[in-house]
Amino acid sequence: MSDAARIAEEARRADIRTRWWLTTPALVILFIAAVGPLFVVLLFSLMVKGDYGDVKYWQFSGDGWFSVFFERDIFDDSVGLAQAHVEILWRSVKLSLITTLLTLLIGFPTAYYISIQPPKKRDLLVFMITIPFWTNILIRTFAMQEVIRNEGVINTLLVWSGLIDKPIQIMYTDWAIFFGMVYVYLPLMVLPLYASMEKIDFRLVEAGYDLYAGRFQVLRRVIIPLVKPGIVAGSILVFIPSLGAYVTPRVLGGGKNLMLGNLIDLQFGQGKNWPLGAALSITLLIIVTVALLVYVRNASQQGSGHGH
Repeated sequence: MSDAARIAEEARRADIRTRWWLTTPALVILFIAAVGPLFVVLLFSLMVKGDYGDVKYWQFSGDGWFSVFFERDIFDDSVGLAQAHVEILWRSVKLSLITTLLTLLIGFPTAYYISIQPPKKRDLLVFMITIPFWTNILIRTFAMQEVIRNEGVINTLLVWSGLIDKPIQIMYTDWAIFFGMVYVYLPLMVLPLYASMEKIDFRLVEAGYDLYAGRFQVLRRVIIPLVKPGIVAGSILVFIPSLGAYVTPRVLGGGKNLMLGNLIDLQFGQGKNWPLGAALSITLLIIVTVALLVYVRNASQQGSGHGH
């Protein structure tokens, strides 16, 4: 290696070391603020339950993780499936998936309509989509409560139209939680879809019609493949907060139709079982991480496909 090449290599290494030193404070803060609390929660999930709602520090046990899916009978100490936890987990995943699907069905035509409008009208419509973000989620949830309660807008219209004789019980059911989450998270689906549709070259759509493709074929073979990154991104943005939703199930479910977020809060509060609450928190984190990995893998495949 020549002297010039050696000097250049030493300069490159010095530059790398300088960059690492400059980024070290940010990395330390990131670890303390993000990784640190998660590590504490993981430790709590492996400790023994305390007598007064805490943990017995440095006394380790797997009871917290065992109780996530299993329980012991109080009479004969036999092991069985924790039906309540499994039911809440299933309800959380089910409602999150249905919420994601319905927001996609509503958000797709909404985003498409916005994308084909003139620029000035398009900007106004996008602005209107973002308006709900200005309001706290608790206020928006209470607003939905006024729509679906027995004396709310829906029941009033149905009774007035003669379709029903008495109000339908929607509040404090899974349907109430479902309607509330769709209302709250719909903008998170519309915006990524619009970002993808705005980039569509609509000459490709016209070419599909010129080749005698029907509307459904153009949608399936042209539009959906082009906006697939937006569909995946919007689905992740809706599914993840829906899975960990706390306010909407608490207000609209009435405390009877729990989801994972409510179950975790219950264990750290009234249940006084911090190890179980911590284990449930990590379980939720694992599910979210898997969903993110699916998104990253899909995005990387999209990028490699465009590269070819």
